[in-house]
Amino acid sequence: MLDEKLAGVEARYEEIEKLLADPEIATDYTKVAELSKEKSELEDVVQNFRHYRSLKQELADTLALRDDPEMADMANEEISRLEQEIPTLEEKLKVMLLPKDPRDGKNVIVEIRAGAGGDEAGIWAADLYRLYSRYADMQSWKTEIIEAHDTGVGGYKFMMFEIKGSNVFSRLKYESGTHRVQRVPATESQGRVHTSTATVAVLAEVDDVDVELDMNDVRRDTFRASGAGGQHVNKTDSAIRLTHMPTGLVVECQDQRSQHQNYAKALDILKARLYEIEVEKQLQAQEETRRLQVGTGDRSEKIRTYNYKENRVTDHRINLTKYNLAGVMEGQLDEFIDEITTYMEAERLAALNES
Repeated sequence: MLDEKLAGVEARYEEIEKLLADPEIATDYTKVAELSKEKSELEDVVQNFRHYRSLKQELADTLALRDDPEMADMANEEISRLEQEIPTLEEKLKVMLLPKDPRDGKNVIVEIRAGAGGDEAGIWAADLYRLYSRYADMQSWKTEIIEAHDTGVGGYKFMMFEIKGSNVFSRLKYESGTHRVQRVPATESQGRVHTSTATVAVLAEVDDVDVELDMNDVRRDTFRASGAGGQHVNKTDSAIRLTHMPTGLVVECQDQRSQHQNYAKALDILKARLYEIEVEKQLQAQEETRRLQVGTGDRSEKIRTYNYKENRVTDHRINLTKYNLAGVMEGQLDEFIDEITTYMEAERLAALNES
């Protein structure tokens, strides 16, 4: 069954190669771009499949050498290596064949809200914004603040920003949840460790085709922007509030330069939130008989603790602890992201095998 699926992928890959070599298609730049993108998506699978097939053939050839007294020792050693390498590559190929999340290639909107802990929670929210900004810089992604409500003491009650780049959602989608910090606040005179929290929500930006939004269900209000901003702040009603009547979702945007820009951005955010609600409904329906240890991405779940005294960061979903808090706060998140992604892929594969 696995070989049949992989052979099908390889056949499509070879078909695309022939199509790209067709002179008539070469003049259709839109078609060439589509085919090139599909070829790129299949290439890694095909290369691994070809290697997997060559290893299986090598194993068959080597097994035939065991009956030769002069070759038996060498053959057994080679067989042992191949019998370890082939199953590992087979599992990798199974994961590669799992259905892709259609949101993986999307840009994201990140929301960070201060939780329990007063002013220190606001400062922690600001620290998390800096962490993700640093990580985005390392990936050559671009960030842009959409909305921010500061606390007046160096923190944020709420921060919303956009990250644009290659496959942003695929890397950040498991960051949603409650992030807890344990440290001595700068204002703490007794040196006591305080625990504070902030919640992170990662929303995939959506295209118009992803969400059918009836604008008759959306109430639009304008109001005067407040807080730090450009020359129009407190002078014109440029801020926008959109209310989705069926769900009660409310989106405000006031940090763009004009009412038109604020409206466009607020509409994007509203669509992203509605899409997220729909995706979560689908996931709940799929998972009702199987609750993953990693959780559902519910933002009330504590996913990670950052302990400054112990220089420790712990991801509670996969029981992963690293003693490199300073590095993590500078954006070194790849190890955590890689581990949770690998875990989730393994869980998806296990669920597929059980079904």
